Amino acid sequence: MLSFDERQNLLMQSQYHYSLQDVKEPNLYRELYDYSHVPKVAFNMRHVPMDMPDEIWITDTTFRDGQQSVSPFTPEQILHLFKLMSRLGGPRGMIRQSEFFLYTDNDKEALRLCQEADLPFPEITTWIRANEKDFELVKQANVKETGVLVSCSDYHIFNKMHLTRAQAVDKYLGIVKSALSYGIRPRCHFEDITRADFYGFVVPFATELMRLGEESGIPIKIRACDTMGYGVSYPGAAMPRSVPGIIYGLHHYAGVPSAQLEWHGHNDFYKVVTNAATAWLFGCSSVNCSLLGIGERTGNCPLEAMAVEYQSLRGETGGMDLTAVTEIADYMEREIGLEISPRQPFVGRHFNVTRAGIHADGMLKDEEIYNIFDTAKILNRPASVAVDSRGGTASIAHWLNAYFRLTGKNVIDKTDPLVIDMRERVDKLYAEGRNTVMGDEELEIMVRRCDQARYEQLLFHRS
Repeated sequence: MLSFDERQNLLMQSQYHYSLQDVKEPNLYRELYDYSHVPKVAFNMRHVPMDMPDEIWITDTTFRDGQQSVSPFTPEQILHLFKLMSRLGGPRGMIRQSEFFLYTDNDKEALRLCQEADLPFPEITTWIRANEKDFELVKQANVKETGVLVSCSDYHIFNKMHLTRAQAVDKYLGIVKSALSYGIRPRCHFEDITRADFYGFVVPFATELMRLGEESGIPIKIRACDTMGYGVSYPGAAMPRSVPGIIYGLHHYAGVPSAQLEWHGHNDFYKVVTNAATAWLFGCSSVNCSLLGIGERTGNCPLEAMAVEYQSLRGETGGMDLTAVTEIADYMEREIGLEISPRQPFVGRHFNVTRAGIHADGMLKDEEIYNIFDTAKILNRPASVAVDSRGGTASIAHWLNAYFRLTGKNVIDKTDPLVIDMRERVDKLYAEGRNTVMGDEELEIMVRRCDQARYEQLLFHRS
């Protein structure tokens, strides 16, 4: 049977409808996941087309999945971060939603404070397990959407919940129907999708959810959760690890619209950002992230990474204010006590700091040679050069120009007498055994000791 696809402008064959396979024994994909070896990536050389949606966006799980990996935030800290996130996402709501726990008094107070902030974005949503007791909390929370945990691999269905696939579907559909009866949008979290029987469980269950959504008039979302980070973006990779295959299959075989598809990845195999971008490219409108990538084990997809990735793919900002990323990182490190790796892209203290002398010389001549983009303009993080035993006069000159904000005719060259004097003092310190990078405060003191009058002139420029 043929139908005309208005998006593709082609006649398409109607798709085969997959039925639930209620197997007696779990399918654990032992040929891929034998546990005693690194998981294998299989290929079948089947390729699916890229299908970037008309609109893509980011959702947040910092205050849900993210909080599971760090000391709990206070309600006031959550409110502050929520406001910064709103600024980062901009007026178009590029950070569309943020999900919250509901279990403790702290959770409920944070939810209340953020609701009272009355910001247009992100929309506040919640997360619950698939049971009626949790759903009672949702009804009290005054939200329009909630996530529902619907684990979909046989590892969870058989080995954790001790159910059959049919029993799991009945359990899940019960709580989804309860949400629909109260006019609440369900967002079904397909946990562990990269170890699930895609055609025997995932597609039939997703198809049933789409049918329920049509009957109720309430769109049901599906979050594809790569819970263990097994997803791969490689062309021709076989299921269940293929991210393109998962997104294409949910969209094409189960009929899930792009706007109702969401990807949630973890970084166990260093693939979290690439997998999220791949989900966008192959038809998923939404990628779920957390600030700085905090989350279970190796963490979630860093929200700031996808904010940058959006601009790389679309060629425009979407109204986002990336300077908020720097404020978020500073706040989480200073006020919350979160330890950020110094070299973590975009947020680490040293992510745009160069140490090598030859690089410092290049930075002094033209910052663009060794800086990824105008980090001062885009992130409010000027590029800098570390002053240590290896940077030479170029690193000292670059530090002086950056620290004292010198431009035009006031720029200091690496042959300047002040630079030469400072270089001699720095070399002496390292010759005497120092092995750490020079800090801004001690370098400023060194400038004053080298030339008090010059120091006062430099302070005038900095002010």
